[in-house]
Amino acid sequence: MSLLDPVWLWLLVPVGLLALAYVVTSVRRSAYAVRFTNLDLLDKVAPKRPRWRRHVPAGALLGMFALLVVGFARPTAEVQVPRERATIMVAFDVSASMGATDVAPDRFTAAREAATQFVRGLPERFNLGLVTFSSEASVTVPPTTDRAAVFSALNRLTTSSGTAIGEAVYSSLEAIDNLDGEQEAPPAHIVLLSDGSNTTGRGLAEAAAEARSRGVPVTTIAYGTPGGTVELQGTEVPVPVDGPALRDLAGAAGGGFYEAASGDELQAVYDDIGTSVGYRTERQEIWMWFVAAGLVAALVAAVGSMIWFSRLP
Repeated sequence: MSLLDPVWLWLLVPVGLLALAYVVTSVRRSAYAVRFTNLDLLDKVAPKRPRWRRHVPAGALLGMFALLVVGFARPTAEVQVPRERATIMVAFDVSASMGATDVAPDRFTAAREAATQFVRGLPERFNLGLVTFSSEASVTVPPTTDRAAVFSALNRLTTSSGTAIGEAVYSSLEAIDNLDGEQEAPPAHIVLLSDGSNTTGRGLAEAAAEARSRGVPVTTIAYGTPGGTVELQGTEVPVPVDGPALRDLAGAAGGGFYEAASGDELQAVYDDIGTSVGYRTERQEIWMWFVAAGLVAALVAAVGSMIWFSRLP
């Protein structure tokens, strides 16, 4: 939190002096009560009550003054604000290694279910597109607000050989460039999920540089475990996840990098990504929070004084 007009904080000095005066007065009142020798009469004119009660209205009133002073100083804080519009491209690995069963029931099925939940969680006004890649990359669904088209495409996915991660980035960028009907291009973001290394097509460094030059971050998800295997033509083939390559891609393209070794972890990753791309951080004035808290403190002071002492403070 920061303050736009901190000079107003000088008003806390008289508030502090008022608090000090209250403490001194309370101490003197207690000392006078001790010197009052007729204890029976003292009990009648000033019956015992819980000591904390008489301090509640005064404390709440002083708290109100302090909160209002801070409010006048115009405090600000970073606040997450929902984006009205954005374009999200989901690049989905459909290579044969996604059939590995180190993730139940298999990488492909778990990833497709998590991607479906991710799509459901995005704001309705977001343009959403789907790129699938194996030995080649293709735009399966151009950016659209039609979620049904994306769901239908996800349900029709099948696996194939090869992993063209770099081409998936280029295809996503091309789909973003071809978005029609936009007077002012909304912010765009690519979310790429893969479990392997780039085996064909243009390289990751080249793709990352292109994405960065266009101002489109690429967030990558390394999905699977180091011990994953898949059966190809009757042979068990190791398909360990290649996290370092995807980490480098994300870092060079200005995006985030995640690792997920289960369906639940992947869903948590997608939830986190949805929050980051669905909101932007703005510094806003929050003085109204302090004014509201000050009014609540004033109400506590008034109600407490009326209930316990039948008067307003």
